[in-house]
Amino acid sequence: MPTGTTDESAVAEFAADVRSGLGRPGQKELPSKYLYDAIGSALFEVISLLPEYGVTRADERVLRQHAAEIVARVPAPVRVAELGSGTGRKTRSLLEAFARREPTSYFPIEISRAALRMCRRELSDIESIHIVGFEREYLDGLREVAAGREPEERILVLFLGSTIGNFDRPAGVEFLEQVREILEAGDALLLGTDLEKPVAQLVEGYDDPLGITAAFNRNLLARVNRELDADFDLQGYDHVVRYDPEERRIEMHLRARYTQTVTIAKADFTVMIREGETIWTESSHKYSRWEPYRMAKQSGFGCVAQWVDEEWPFAENLLIAE
Repeated sequence: MPTGTTDESAVAEFAADVRSGLGRPGQKELPSKYLYDAIGSALFEVISLLPEYGVTRADERVLRQHAAEIVARVPAPVRVAELGSGTGRKTRSLLEAFARREPTSYFPIEISRAALRMCRRELSDIESIHIVGFEREYLDGLREVAAGREPEERILVLFLGSTIGNFDRPAGVEFLEQVREILEAGDALLLGTDLEKPVAQLVEGYDDPLGITAAFNRNLLARVNRELDADFDLQGYDHVVRYDPEERRIEMHLRARYTQTVTIAKADFTVMIREGETIWTESSHKYSRWEPYRMAKQSGFGCVAQWVDEEWPFAENLLIAE
């Protein structure tokens, strides 16, 4: 599979992001994209099966039930690019529907090499689907997919699950604008949005009683230890989930049980984390059913269709570049 960075440059970028996030005044942060190394990706697959976390199952249900309708709305010929494919399991029904119509090229774009490997294993048995993976940041990978398009060929971008919710709302619209800049008029984006639901249900979805999500969260510090030669005490942090009603988002934090000084050798950085202080690791914004229409309009798209799962309120929104 093509790779986007050397190991050295990936480590350097990771180190810079860790140094920036932990060195800032006030709230310390680590980017959520680093949750998904090989161990994190495997833990997330387990999370997706937990009864408390319904996002992945809702995503899969909508795609399975409406795949034919979605495909019918995207003119042929088309190349399919997925931003953050994960294992590709949720994408299967959609790709099978495309394969029934015509041979189709599928481009999973991931920063996790392990996820790309799992994606190829999961989907390689679908006849008439040609898989080309890109180990890239989302927009860099999408630019490469767009650069290789044939005349008259459309692009369908898949941004499934609730990944758009990891962005603050203004940043989410800005990201959609950047996607639009890469596309041509008539290209499409299938956008997943997790919808608002009772707070207790949301909190339990991110703080399951088995502690799988807590292990997923702490693995981010374990990854810093492994890859950047840090000395975080993994038992010194509690997994904390908060809901911000004003921003309508779930937040995951790691809260220090005691004051500690952490050395991160490959980042050439030392930081003091005080007892009770938290490291913010992920946000997951929740949306009203009508917000995707407004987000689409603000970013140069039109939302032409929406399919909603009622069991765990979740929407797939088909946006067409204007």
